[in-house]
Amino acid sequence: MNQHNISLLDLPNEILLMIFKKLDNMYVLSSLLLVNNRRLDALIQENNFSSILNFILPTSLNHTHAPVIPSVDQFCTSILRRINHKVKTLIVGSFSMKDILYAARYPNLTEVKLFNVDSLTISLYFTDNKQLLYTVPRQITDLILVFKNKSYKASLKDYTADLYACILKYCENLKHLSIIGSYPHYYPPLVLSNVPLTTFFSSTLNKLCIRVRHFEDCLALLDGRLKQLTTLIIFIENMEYDSLNVYNMDDLPNLKCLSLTTPFCLTNTYDTQFLPLFHRMLNLEELTLYITIKNRTTFIDGTHIYNEILVHMPRLHMFNFCISTDTTLDHLVDHLSKNDIQQTLNNIKYQEMNCIVNYGYSTAICYVFSLPFMFDDLTYIGNTYPSIVFNNVKRLTVKDEISFKHEFFNGIALSFPLLEELCVINIKPQSLISDKWNTNDNQWYSIIKFPYLISLRLVTVHIDYIDQFLNERKTHLPCLTELTVNYNNLLIVTEHFTRDATWLNCMKIKKLHVGETIEHTKHLHVYFP
Repeated sequence: MNQHNISLLDLPNEILLMIFKKLDNMYVLSSLLLVNNRRLDALIQENNFSSILNFILPTSLNHTHAPVIPSVDQFCTSILRRINHKVKTLIVGSFSMKDILYAARYPNLTEVKLFNVDSLTISLYFTDNKQLLYTVPRQITDLILVFKNKSYKASLKDYTADLYACILKYCENLKHLSIIGSYPHYYPPLVLSNVPLTTFFSSTLNKLCIRVRHFEDCLALLDGRLKQLTTLIIFIENMEYDSLNVYNMDDLPNLKCLSLTTPFCLTNTYDTQFLPLFHRMLNLEELTLYITIKNRTTFIDGTHIYNEILVHMPRLHMFNFCISTDTTLDHLVDHLSKNDIQQTLNNIKYQEMNCIVNYGYSTAICYVFSLPFMFDDLTYIGNTYPSIVFNNVKRLTVKDEISFKHEFFNGIALSFPLLEELCVINIKPQSLISDKWNTNDNQWYSIIKFPYLISLRLVTVHIDYIDQFLNERKTHLPCLTELTVNYNNLLIVTEHFTRDATWLNCMKIKKLHVGETIEHTKHLHVYFP
């Protein structure tokens, strides 16, 4: 046999399936169903190529999305009606939602993931003016809404009553609802204070991912309006709680999984509201915490974690956490060292844990966290941190009252290999080189590489750190597209946008934030094309 003349159709079905399963199923469907070959049609129809249709391709750097296939219209007119009865999951953008849903009926559709959502999208598809096919909302058991990354100006209570609550009303069999946004705007949070118990109510929902405004809204979610809830993933924007409203404080025996994130929590709220909430979750099996506690007189340590959290959750088998205590030195009772804190963590013998303790001239901060570190955000670490790799961290703020040396940033690059956003806060000049930043001599430095860094904030810094990052002889930033910096310092470091050594790291910047009106000179446009 002359093997050079073998075509695709000469291969046995088993080999064809092996090939097809290595390809994206959307490519297989759009390429092969249009061939009009009965054998290929049968092979694709009989196998699981149509259960999940993904019309969205995420890009990692700018968080935008684009269609996977060249023509959604062609897919709708030529393909969907041949596979519609197989479709169980649709992943679509709001721009093509209507066309895809109206192209065919989907009797087995149970899951929808919708991108580029805003208030108009929800009002069109999930309210009295809904444009979804009438039967679709009642079929859906899993709904994931990914909001556009933009600012929202409508009343938060209007979003709750007119939009979020309508989703549960019209998707009456919904078991899983996730509303997701992206940094920095996310989406308007859910607000439940002073609204009826029937608002945002469901007798079927068992998994919810949501962002709320206050801790009170978290209490409202757990006051009985979601009786079947077993998994709650919640971001609380502000943990302050001074409401006079009374909520049901019964135990939560159905709750099995909790993920709670809050960037700001005062000590009083943590002690009097937060911990009692934990004590209601007797059957919790999985717990994820990311909390920053302000103005506490003692650091959160292993002894506290064991006595106030773990003892009250006997069924807990997975615990990921990062709890930071941020306070002033005159407010702190005991000035414990890293070794002191680490010993309390080791005494738990629950899982591997670590800590970071940084003392400034007037402030102190302590992080205790589980390993591996599971979170994408870490704030306010200083010169001292453990020699481990934080593979998941994408946003980092480094702050200290002691100078950051060149070697410090080299360590940051190695310890945070996937870093995308970095903020530096330090007004002290760099050691040894404060009067040498403009030198062309490279003998002092090894070049630091941040291969994924796209956003850099250098506002509350000594001018040395601006040179540290923009000088290509010290730092390589191949993906930097956003820079926030003091304009006068930028002029000095770049020599009014004429300095060759700082041009390479500036040439890809698309967003330049300087806090003032700037003169658009010829040199400026060359530097930031």
